[in-house]
Amino acid sequence: MSHLEKAENGSEGVPSLVNAQQPLRVPSRRLGNPGPLCVLSTITTLIGTNVYLRSGLFSFASTTLILSLYNTGVRGIDTPNVVVGMALFVGGLVQLLAGMWEFACGNTFGATAFSSYGGFWMSFATIYIPGSNITAAYANGPSAELDSALGIYLITWFAITFLLLIASLRRNMGLIALFFFLTITFMLLAISKFMDNAAVNKAGGGFGVVTALIAYYVGLAELLVRDESWLVLPLGVIAKRID
Repeated sequence: MSHLEKAENGSEGVPSLVNAQQPLRVPSRRLGNPGPLCVLSTITTLIGTNVYLRSGLFSFASTTLILSLYNTGVRGIDTPNVVVGMALFVGGLVQLLAGMWEFACGNTFGATAFSSYGGFWMSFATIYIPGSNITAAYANGPSAELDSALGIYLITWFAITFLLLIASLRRNMGLIALFFFLTITFMLLAISKFMDNAAVNKAGGGFGVVTALIAYYVGLAELLVRDESWLVLPLGVIAKRID
């Protein structure tokens, strides 16, 4: 037998050339669901498979809840600056990371929503950081200029949220309710800035609280896996298209 034949057959301790050409099998890994983590951020600072929504929803819910309570004027709070830290790291950073994990999990909807709202919370927090000089730039202008600028900022996020609401219509009733109330929240907050109306701002805060509670519910429902939990929460599953 020639040396070439021996090499092809892998005999006499010579590695087989045929086997060497076979691609190495990389063991598959099952990634966790980042969805609930994001709900925690949003309620204090918002969502393919539902498995990946948990961490993002908790982050979104937590940040949203805190800011919304401030907007309602709870316990006489008028200055929302305490939420800056939550918005930067929980609603912002955690949701952004969850969005990246959603991309890795192949969930385009979750990746788009979490990444977008992670960026929103980071940008929102930056407005209230003194070193950013964003609000200081309006100090010498008309008194209504800053409110108008914030109104445009919020109405833009109203439009983004409305588009995500449309995209959620074939997922489940929990997500539909979440994006519906979030859309109303952004709309009311934008109107309050354009009209300089404290009552509308409080109404926006109230809808924000409802949004946060829904986000907590959806995140918990995703977290309570049937095989690992004593109970499960219904999300109102909508039948998928079969054509």
